[in-house]
Amino acid sequence: MNSMGCFPRCNCSCCAGHAPSPLPDGLNRRQFLWRVGAATAGVMALPTPDLSAADAPPRKARPGRIIKPLKIQPVLTYGLPQRREATSWRGWGGIQTRADVEAEQNRIHAELAKLKATAPFPLDIAPVATAANPQQAKPLAQGDYDVMIIYAAGAWRDTLETLTRPDRFNLMFLRHSPGPVYLWYEIAHPHFLRKAVDEYGQPGMDVHDLVVDEYTEMLWRLRALHGLKNTLGKRIVAIGGAGGWGHGMPEKAPQIARTVWKLDIVDFPYSELAPRLKAAKSDARLQQQAEADTRRLLRERGVSLHTARPFLVNAFILNEVFKDIMDEAKTDAITVHHCMGTIMPISETTACMPLSFLNDEGYLAFCESDFVVIPSGILLHYISGLPVFLNDPTTPHGNVVTLAHCTAPRKMDGKHPERTKIYTHFESDYGAAPKVEMRIGQVCTNLVPDFACKKWVGFEGRIIGNPFLDICRSQIDVRIEGDCDALLQEMKGFHWMTCYGSFLRETGYALRKVGVEFLNVSARKTA
Repeated sequence: MNSMGCFPRCNCSCCAGHAPSPLPDGLNRRQFLWRVGAATAGVMALPTPDLSAADAPPRKARPGRIIKPLKIQPVLTYGLPQRREATSWRGWGGIQTRADVEAEQNRIHAELAKLKATAPFPLDIAPVATAANPQQAKPLAQGDYDVMIIYAAGAWRDTLETLTRPDRFNLMFLRHSPGPVYLWYEIAHPHFLRKAVDEYGQPGMDVHDLVVDEYTEMLWRLRALHGLKNTLGKRIVAIGGAGGWGHGMPEKAPQIARTVWKLDIVDFPYSELAPRLKAAKSDARLQQQAEADTRRLLRERGVSLHTARPFLVNAFILNEVFKDIMDEAKTDAITVHHCMGTIMPISETTACMPLSFLNDEGYLAFCESDFVVIPSGILLHYISGLPVFLNDPTTPHGNVVTLAHCTAPRKMDGKHPERTKIYTHFESDYGAAPKVEMRIGQVCTNLVPDFACKKWVGFEGRIIGNPFLDICRSQIDVRIEGDCDALLQEMKGFHWMTCYGSFLRETGYALRKVGVEFLNVSARKTA
């Protein structure tokens, strides 16, 4: 290692601009890697029959990925005014009779059924209830739900206040056009949120929770809340224990993750991993499956191998061991601590490929056990429904930034694998790591968490290149669609999180619910 604690720069011939290092006996680099891999791979280096994937043993049954539906309780609030002569007897609004209430209740039911059918995440929507007063509202507020949606056609403030619990998520739907117009379309801001004064005073709801007419506006908010529900309290296995990048963060970051995000971090020591891997490598069935998986992967279009094959076979063994550990912990999330040094002699490969495989299968799998950034990955995964890319950022300049790491999902869109070259892990020049060629022109969301979890930065980018620099293997150049100077000035923490698609709006909404400020520098685009 150098004085900064880093490994020496890679000298492999596959890195552009480098000459091969001198090797013994006139071997080329690939031959040398093969001999090293074969010597260190133990039973995995033994010759095996060239079986087809069809000859592989049946796979162990695994639980499905953990995705909790968002439970919604819709409530239509209303009043039934009585006519009185020569005086004002009714307020604003088109819901004035029992027939109006029933028609609106049916309308809402149909609208929510359509919303559920189009939502890209699971919704559990209760029947549309009604409340005309606090007495009718109270039992509804005590029900089993995550989100209360108040269709505020009528009733007075005390009814709405009873329905709005600060320990739940709350939305208010207001109908304007084409009607029937709601009473609270007029007065939600001054009378409910501000209590007829200038300062806000309603716990559990603010201006960002008001939706007028548009179910598309409701859908993205529900998407954010679905992501937040699945993040809060998430259980994750930490191989080698929990940690955090940054001064004092190995202790602070896991505590912040447990406090702000309620993460359930399950420590799994390396002392328990070593015997598991030894047993796995002695398992003939698992060895046969790993060989078949390796053949299958290398036959895929767009995949090429540039490291010793046993490293990749061992990666499939490690992948199954990680799955066993998650199954036993009853979770689908894992992270690996000190992955550059500790895991290599135990697994006789690197964790890079297993983490890539797991993310492609819908698991949450992170390197480095950095709980400064891991909450952002869990949140972004559940908001987007896609794999996420934990990466090392560089210096933003000229509206471009390079992002890189030695592991990345291949199926960044959740379905289709990108072209991938499998090299060694860069810093160690050992094992197997994917160089994922991410889609040129793809819009991506980029999150920049701070160490203290007080203020995150986010920006929308566009992938413009897949360079081959002397850095971590999966690397992208991203054009910053926003204020580059603001990003350079405001970025804090270290690791970033990236996924395909645009989800800044949802992320900012979710962060507000847990008291974290969010600066979207793409909202400050320069002309």
